[in-house]
Amino acid sequence: MSTATPNAQRTIEIELARDLLAGKPEAFDRFVEIFRGKLFQYTYLVCGQREDAEEVAQETLLKAFERFQQLREPEHIRSWMFTIARNECMMKRRKSLFAPDHEVSIDDTGLDQVVPDRGKGPDEELLRAELKEVLHEAVSSLPENYRPVLLLRDVEELSTAETAEVLGLSEDVIKQRLHRARIMLRERLETRMFRRGAPAGVPEVAPELREELRKAFFKGCC
Repeated sequence: MSTATPNAQRTIEIELARDLLAGKPEAFDRFVEIFRGKLFQYTYLVCGQREDAEEVAQETLLKAFERFQQLREPEHIRSWMFTIARNECMMKRRKSLFAPDHEVSIDDTGLDQVVPDRGKGPDEELLRAELKEVLHEAVSSLPENYRPVLLLRDVEELSTAETAEVLGLSEDVIKQRLHRARIMLRERLETRMFRRGAPAGVPEVAPELREELRKAFFKGCC
């Protein structure tokens, strides 16, 4: 997992895109290293099937390098890559049976990046594992139309305009879906945290996790 801040990470991506456009082959490996994981977590969350997600992510990288000279604005490299990934995903859907409702592991999607890691002791590890389980259940239960919006906006930190471009939707639709996704996520987390309407036998989340959950996702859920 990268320790760079979101702004620093985006700066690195832009610089690498510029280097590739300038014909510097030494930028290739680093570019692949940065984007392979991002593309996989997006395609896996959308596809729900590891084999298809890996193939789509790989194909996205190949198509991107074939068309790299078509990139007019290196500043938009992240949204450009996700647009290619979306198109590849749509093509794959026509040829393969995707499983959108397949339960995707939080470890595989990369969404555990939002989980604070503040210690390595046994207690901290147990709390972190429980938090990841709660987030896993909440995110994987979101409807298919909402998961990519949440991923692109709240994990990859694309702007509303960039997300709209990637998904082929209007900015108003992106805002509505993001707002709804955050509300649904909050409701699911609150159900697990406070057992509101939870079925019998569902354990309550440890009190120590409640503030962490709020920090992770509630900030935009007003």
